[in-house]
Amino acid sequence: MSFRGPTMLALSLAVVLASAGGVGFISAAVAQPAAAENKQPDALAAYNSALSRFKSILRERRAQIDAKQALPNLPGQAVYLARNDVISSYKDLTDAQPSRIGRSNKFGMPPAYFDADNEPLIDEYLKVFEVMQAPPANAQNSATPIKDVADLARAIARAKGLDAANAEIAARISVGMFYAETNGYQNIGNARSNKYKGSYQTGVPEDQSGQRKWAAIKSSIAAFDPQLIARDDKEEARAGSMDRRYNHWTGVRNGLMNAHAELFTQIPGIVKTLPDPIDQMKFFELIQIVPSPTKSALRSGNLLAYRISDPTVMGYLRNNSVFTFGKSDRARTSATMREIMDGMWLFNKKFETALSKYEETKTR
Repeated sequence: MSFRGPTMLALSLAVVLASAGGVGFISAAVAQPAAAENKQPDALAAYNSALSRFKSILRERRAQIDAKQALPNLPGQAVYLARNDVISSYKDLTDAQPSRIGRSNKFGMPPAYFDADNEPLIDEYLKVFEVMQAPPANAQNSATPIKDVADLARAIARAKGLDAANAEIAARISVGMFYAETNGYQNIGNARSNKYKGSYQTGVPEDQSGQRKWAAIKSSIAAFDPQLIARDDKEEARAGSMDRRYNHWTGVRNGLMNAHAELFTQIPGIVKTLPDPIDQMKFFELIQIVPSPTKSALRSGNLLAYRISDPTVMGYLRNNSVFTFGKSDRARTSATMREIMDGMWLFNKKFETALSKYEETKTR
C-alpha cells in the first residue's frame, strides 16, 4: 500500500512562536510567565469554540441520519476534523494552563489531550460513524470474523516458512490490524474516503494485488491446511462477481497478502526488538500508513532510533493521528520510530481490544 491518508488533510494549526521580549535573565524570566498568562484566555476561547463546533456537527449529522436524509459526500470528514480540533485545542489549553489536566478517560486518551467530561460526545461520534460507514446491503459477513483473520494470517505465515510460535504472532498482529482499520467491524465503507473499503480498508488496486499474491501461495497452503483452502473456495464461490472487499474472508485475505505477508518472515527479528505485542501491532500499522520509511527503519539495524524527518512522511503521520493534536505536537519536524510509536496513543485502546479478542478466540 502506498502512503496512506484520507482525502482531506486534518485541520492545520499554525505554530505560534512567542518572543520572550527583553534581554537578560531577569527580563526573560518575567516575560515568559506573562506570555503564558496572555495565551490562556485565547486558548480557552479557542477550545470553547472548537467544542461548540463539534457539538453542532454531531447534532447536524444525527438529525440527518434520524430523518433519513441523504448525507453529503464524505460525511465523516467534517465530523472527524471537528473532533481533532477539540483534542488539539484542549492540548493547547492544557499546555498554557496545566492545572486544567483532569482525570483519565475510558478511551485511553492522555488527560492532557482530552477532558473526560466529553466522553458522551465521543460515544455519539462513534455511533454516528457506525451508521455512516455501514456495510452495503450485499456485504457478506462471517460468523467468525476474528477467527478468520487469525486463521488466514497463521496459514500465510506458515507458507512463508515461519514456525508455529511465530505464525501465532502473525495471527495476533493481524487481528490488531483489523481493529486498527475498522474497530473490528466487518465489510464497512469509509465516511472519510471513497477509496478505502472493507474489513481491511483497502483500495481496489491493493485488493487486486492481494488476490494475485494469494493465488501464487494458495497451493503451498493447501499442502498443509486443505480445510482452510476448502473454506477459501467456498467464499470465492459465494462472492461470485462482487467486490471482494465486501466479503470479509476475501477482503481480509487480500489485505493481508497485499501489505503484510511479505514482512511476516521478519517477525522473529521484529519481536526481538519489540517484545511488547502492542508495539508489534503499531509497527505493522505503520506499514499501512508509511510503508517505505517503516521498512527502511527495519533495514537500518537500529529500528527504534531510526529518525524520520521528511515533511511529506510527517504529514502522513499527522493525517493518521500521530503528532496531530495541539501546536506543540504539530510543530515537530522529525521523530524517531520510538517516538512515533509512543505518539500512536490513539491506537492503544484498539490494540488492547484486539489483543483481548485474539486471546478469547485462541482459548475457544
